[in-house]
Amino acid sequence: MTTTPTKPRYGVVVLTMGTRRSDLQRGLESLLSQQGVELDVVVVGNGWSPTDLPDGVRAHGLTTNRGIPAGRNAGVDLVRGDLLFFLDDDARLPVPSVLAELAELFGADAALGLVQPRVVDPQGRPAPRRWTPRLRASDPSRSSPAMSVWEGAVAMRREAFAYADGWPAPFWYAHEGIELAWRVWDGGWHVRYDGEIEVEHPAIIPTRHPEFYRFQARNRVWLARRNLPLPVGLVYVLAWALVGGLRLRSRSAVRETVRGYWLGLTEDCGTRRPMSWRTIWRMTRAGHPPII
Repeated sequence: MTTTPTKPRYGVVVLTMGTRRSDLQRGLESLLSQQGVELDVVVVGNGWSPTDLPDGVRAHGLTTNRGIPAGRNAGVDLVRGDLLFFLDDDARLPVPSVLAELAELFGADAALGLVQPRVVDPQGRPAPRRWTPRLRASDPSRSSPAMSVWEGAVAMRREAFAYADGWPAPFWYAHEGIELAWRVWDGGWHVRYDGEIEVEHPAIIPTRHPEFYRFQARNRVWLARRNLPLPVGLVYVLAWALVGGLRLRSRSAVRETVRGYWLGLTEDCGTRRPMSWRTIWRMTRAGHPPII
């Protein structure tokens, strides 16, 4: 007697503030068109209650905007599946095989914990540097280990997500993909940037409001305080203070960056879970120690 192979099952969390309804609809349509997988999809409304969703998609409204990491976390316990997929409301899957191809990677490698696909602009505009999470980003089509991820479309094992304790809720936004990747590495898995599997997202330069610089600086310090042994954390913060300082182009940016570092040192950042020295060695051997 033969049995039908079980399809990979994803729990899918789509985060939205409700300001991009048409983009959200396109993203959901691209999810529902996926073949070779089973999906359990929830749309988390960050500060609103989503309505008019396609059949088979559930809504979960948050009464207040909890920030991006906490908003994603709010949907995880509402969906079933050994694999998780997170999608922002302005991203979409261009072909119906994306999730099946990602599932094949997990099936072929038990040590793979998290995958970020290549991100491309649907109009063919050049991809921002930040979409390729490695030092040498000149060829986005090349796959590689990753020590951080672009957060708008990622797949991961649920057990790796649980070990990481989810997205870092205190961060609100900025650098949450770094901590998630670090903690997956620390759990004994590895993180992959896949240059052959593509997702789409418009190549729009994020607006540099003053709070951007504040959150960026604060969260760099929190990354070190939450995740790094003390000597490594000191080097990490000092290196980024130097690199980031050289990039600042206005007085307001300098002022908010200094304020961010102060907040990072003085405010509560949540639970500290320093990674092991073994993890630091594994990340270094993979080409990117948690210093730069």
